Amino acid sequence: MLLKQMTIEEKVGQMNQYNGFWNVTGPAPEGGSAEKKYEHLRKGWVGSMLSVRGVKEVRAVQKIAVEETRLGIPLIIGFDVIHGYKTLSPIPLAEAASWDLEAIKKSAETAAAEASASGINWTFGPMVDISRDARWGRVMEGAGEDPFLGSKVAEARVKGFQGDDLSAVNTIAACAKHFAAYGFSESGKEYNTVDIGTSTLHNIVLPPFKAAVDAGVKTLMNSFNEINGIPSTGSSYLQRDILKDAWHFDGFVVSDWGSLNEMITWGYAKDTREAAKITVTAGSDMDMEGYVYIEELAQLVKDGVIKEYLLDDAVRRILRVKFELGLFDNPYKYCDEAREKETIGNPKNHEAVLDMAKKSIVLLKNKNHLLPLKKEGQKIALIGTLAADKNSPLGSWRIAADDNTAVSVLEGMQHYKGNILTYAKGADVTTEKAEFVHEVKINTTDKSGFAEALAVAKQSDVVVMVLGENGFQTGEARSRTNLLLPGVQQELLEEVYKVNPNIVLVLNNGRPLAINWADEHIPTIVEAWQLGTETGNAVAQVLYGDYNPSGKLPMTFPRNVGQVPIYYNYKNTGRPTNKDNNVFWSHYTDVEKTPLYPFGYGLSYTTFEYSNLKLEGNSFKIGDDINVSVTLKNTGKVTGKEVVQLYIRDLYASITRPVKELKGFELVELKAGETKTIHFTLNNKTLGFYDNDGKYIVEPGDFKVFVGGSSIASLEADFTLN
Repeated sequence: MLLKQMTIEEKVGQMNQYNGFWNVTGPAPEGGSAEKKYEHLRKGWVGSMLSVRGVKEVRAVQKIAVEETRLGIPLIIGFDVIHGYKTLSPIPLAEAASWDLEAIKKSAETAAAEASASGINWTFGPMVDISRDARWGRVMEGAGEDPFLGSKVAEARVKGFQGDDLSAVNTIAACAKHFAAYGFSESGKEYNTVDIGTSTLHNIVLPPFKAAVDAGVKTLMNSFNEINGIPSTGSSYLQRDILKDAWHFDGFVVSDWGSLNEMITWGYAKDTREAAKITVTAGSDMDMEGYVYIEELAQLVKDGVIKEYLLDDAVRRILRVKFELGLFDNPYKYCDEAREKETIGNPKNHEAVLDMAKKSIVLLKNKNHLLPLKKEGQKIALIGTLAADKNSPLGSWRIAADDNTAVSVLEGMQHYKGNILTYAKGADVTTEKAEFVHEVKINTTDKSGFAEALAVAKQSDVVVMVLGENGFQTGEARSRTNLLLPGVQQELLEEVYKVNPNIVLVLNNGRPLAINWADEHIPTIVEAWQLGTETGNAVAQVLYGDYNPSGKLPMTFPRNVGQVPIYYNYKNTGRPTNKDNNVFWSHYTDVEKTPLYPFGYGLSYTTFEYSNLKLEGNSFKIGDDINVSVTLKNTGKVTGKEVVQLYIRDLYASITRPVKELKGFELVELKAGETKTIHFTLNNKTLGFYDNDGKYIVEPGDFKVFVGGSSIASLEADFTLN
């Protein structure tokens, strides 16, 4: 057995992950930390590397691990494949807006194919953090606010990355992150503390992680935040008690970048020696760029401070994943230059991400039916620097993609030749080129492009304005306290409206924005997110009606930032309404407490009618299947897709339940005038909840069922569970 042949130092080495530190196909590094890392690699003291990519580079570093070390244990090569590798799909939040699980799975498959062809066999995704706070920049990386939708998306992404056979050359190991509760960082501020109750932990935060584990995810990444006063990296409760014991997870846990060292900064560990002891005992198996395990673990074992079986457990888990990837059979299986050349940027990949992009677009408003645009005979003004931008639409977390490779909205619309299209910049969003490692500086003063934009708008029948965030304004470390359109864009929008109110507002953004003014004034609003490589083609096809939008919001849009965090599955409280006609009820004095656009909301170029909600009875026993049906009719003039959503409310329970909880959805396509009956089944898996000890329970009581096209579904029925 391999484990028995390993020295303590070699075991610790498997638990050590280094970032790529030199051009591997060039000369070996001399001096500094890079030389030390290189020395460790040759000794077999490195189990994984990240950010090494490209067949030549991966082959070179793998050759050192396999052919120059004593035991020849191959490296696992990790990379942030978040929404594609070279060819980019929409940001994950946008993909979740499709509610199309097969498309989301296909997107992950496409990403895995390209990444694996470039030598990578492990992605640090999917991020399955539930978040209710649009101020948090990493909402762009997840599936939104709901644990049911988030669980389904997590499962789809894990299966897309890993496929049916992890040893297949076109699949990669997935990593569910960040374990746990990172999306609940206080005030939406990155790397902040988390303070939530156990009910929220078990019922909102953990379900997508459990879904990922049940789907066979091979790795998890712990989170930067503390929870219950303990940094997640050092939480035995999360990593041992829940993940490895209760859930029987047999993969391994990797830390987030340097988080073992941050145990000291948190004030939880005195020094790196204590940090190593705490985290290995808690169940954190691999140290990402923390240098804590490699420097401290071996001596801790030799001093008798920790038992060697803790190392054995971690290493066994890491080696298992390497075996399952097929790396021991062929360490160079991901190093085929011909496959790399054939796969990266393949036209089929572009077709896949274009399909995903179109499905991710949400139509928020279409008063006066400005959309779809006529294909001939119109004068169209296209305004906004983002409309011509080929970089920003790629979004955040696209480190393998080349800059300026997105199809711009301008380019997409130029494919339609029947109209007169005139472009004007209007205003820049940023004052300089944005980069992932730097803060984005927003243009708050330059209005020099306003005059041209207004002149173009005056001469046009319809104005398409592409406004929103730069692609680097969301993502890690991109928290904001202001959810308005950045810079002078709001002023530009208002000035253009004065000269031509026939505006189609196309939003490019990575989080919900507060667009209350636009909702009141602008007739048509399209949520187009940051859609990746094929952004412009997807937007143009929707604007011109070649694709009928079907997306639904995975996060609630607030009226203003003061409502945040805002979410649909809130608790009723003791005073939810103004029943006594006085001020003493749960509300704001300056704005409605309702959202601007609710979770699950999205329009189409056709209309749908819901009717005939039926349950097969009104009294059931615990354990029964409860069959629910509803009739859906396309009452418009064109074929369209609708996401039919089912919600429940548990009226009385031992732990208070939300006013609504999503428990089922189905994406249905209907031709004009077509009617279809949609069926759902409720059972113990959907009617129960977790108590404060994390035990799943189903209680008798009274329930309501709601079905409709968003979380404000109005059709309802009642039943009793005995």
